[in-house]
Amino acid sequence: MNSNIITIDGPSGGGKSTVSQMLATHLHYTYLDTGAMYRAVGIKIIRSKIDENDQEALNQLLTDIDLRLSTDDSGTKVFIDNDDVSQAIRTAEMGMVASRVSAIPAVRRTLTTLQQEMGQQGKIVAEGRDMGTVVFPNAPHKFYLDATAEERARRRHLQLQEKGEASDYQNLLQQIIKRDHDDSSRDLAPLKAADDAIIIDSSTMDAEAVVRFMLDRINAC
Repeated sequence: MNSNIITIDGPSGGGKSTVSQMLATHLHYTYLDTGAMYRAVGIKIIRSKIDENDQEALNQLLTDIDLRLSTDDSGTKVFIDNDDVSQAIRTAEMGMVASRVSAIPAVRRTLTTLQQEMGQQGKIVAEGRDMGTVVFPNAPHKFYLDATAEERARRRHLQLQEKGEASDYQNLLQQIIKRDHDDSSRDLAPLKAADDAIIIDSSTMDAEAVVRFMLDRINAC
């Protein structure tokens, strides 16, 4: 068991990315953004114009895929075939695509293997949907970060407005509710808290408070 792996799972919009990056920075760990990896596969599938149900074409795409993450002072960058897709994958629509393709067994197997290989170096904060249940089941520090659907939609709505992008709160809320249902009800690696995960409801907590709570629990072990 690698004692330097911290997993943070939870639904979309719960603040996992922000908290994971802050925690990794504080601990001088590597931030493993697994959600971005599924979004990247999704955008590759769309750009390749293949049918997600075409198993042969999908297997070929996964065999040839060139996916990598790079972290610098500006955050995590995601590359597909040396193309920086960091911004292109950060849309609500790509989030729905990621949820859909992550339920495909071949995609799941490929990325789980890649994530576990990345985790072998240790000192990582792994963020996703099944980090503590499937990818790193023996990680010593597991957290499940949640918030109400309404609060998560509100946060996303504000983020988009701050970027000057059009946003409809009710539409965002419905997307989040649907994605929660899809992620938690699928047969393959459903969204759920690991039995030994510490569950945090961040509905009334800011990111700094969540990180402080996590650090207190990590340091207490």
